[in-house]
Amino acid sequence: MEPQIQYARSGNVHIAYATFGDGPIDFVCVPGFVSAVDLTLDGPFGAAVARLARVGRVVTFDKRGTGLSDRVAELPNLDTRMDDLRAVMDAAGIERAHLAGVSEGGPMSIVFAATFPDRTLSLLLYGSFACFVRAEDHPWMPTREERESVAARGAEAWGSGIPLSTFFARDERTPELLALAARYESRAASPGAMLDLVRMNAAIDVRAILPAISVPTLVVHAAGDRIIPVESGRYLADRIPGAHIVELPIQGHLTRRPDATDAWLDDYLEMVTGTRPAGPVVDRVLSTVLFTDIVGSTEHAARAGDAAWRQTLDRHDTAVAAEL
Repeated sequence: MEPQIQYARSGNVHIAYATFGDGPIDFVCVPGFVSAVDLTLDGPFGAAVARLARVGRVVTFDKRGTGLSDRVAELPNLDTRMDDLRAVMDAAGIERAHLAGVSEGGPMSIVFAATFPDRTLSLLLYGSFACFVRAEDHPWMPTREERESVAARGAEAWGSGIPLSTFFARDERTPELLALAARYESRAASPGAMLDLVRMNAAIDVRAILPAISVPTLVVHAAGDRIIPVESGRYLADRIPGAHIVELPIQGHLTRRPDATDAWLDDYLEMVTGTRPAGPVVDRVLSTVLFTDIVGSTEHAARAGDAAWRQTLDRHDTAVAAEL
């Protein structure tokens, strides 16, 4: 499944977005910190996107200044980014969608849902927050200075894969993950843009908006998340009317573990469709083993018979596994 990458116009800026699937349900995934839409299926939410694409159309995008979207002199505030989301929905022909906000994408989704309730069907908030830095009712969050100090160290190693790999639990930090994270960093943003993003995030505060959310909401958070502590997820679930929370028994902010994805995706699909999936999705392939033995044939006749069978198999897109 290859992404269909297109561009939406938001003012004078081109916003890159990718589409997966073509079903009747529209999902719009709002990315977190940085993103690269062409690497979506390789990333931590690749399995979730692929599964959602079986039941609907999934659209995700790179925020301005990141990924394949236009670079900008100054990164925008939350309101401007929310308008970029609206531009992507308009360009994709989406009137109403189920919004899935990851980390930093959560507050943007919350603001959009409160501003355009007629265009929002539901909210999924994964590893997200209402306030990015420490506040009186967010004592578990790092201070602004601590966030900037971590970002400054990350900028020095940006492009190596080390900064983004720390978003995952230690047992997931394989050489393969490090290589993917390095590609992702290089494609997603420059070191300077990454620093600007962290500074912009420090101003995010949507606490006052939470009671205004009127759509079904699922909060998903890792119990051992050290980037955005689980208390932030609980805060969202406690203050968004009717919200339900799923706490994952993992240590990272992100994960590529299939079992962790299945742990919340069934709940999400039940919220969206009204029906809980019957069981795990398994890709099955029906295979046939063909053995031929032309009794009493000459070597030439046997080869001719094998060639005829090969042509038949080729017409049906069937591979020859072995010759006996």
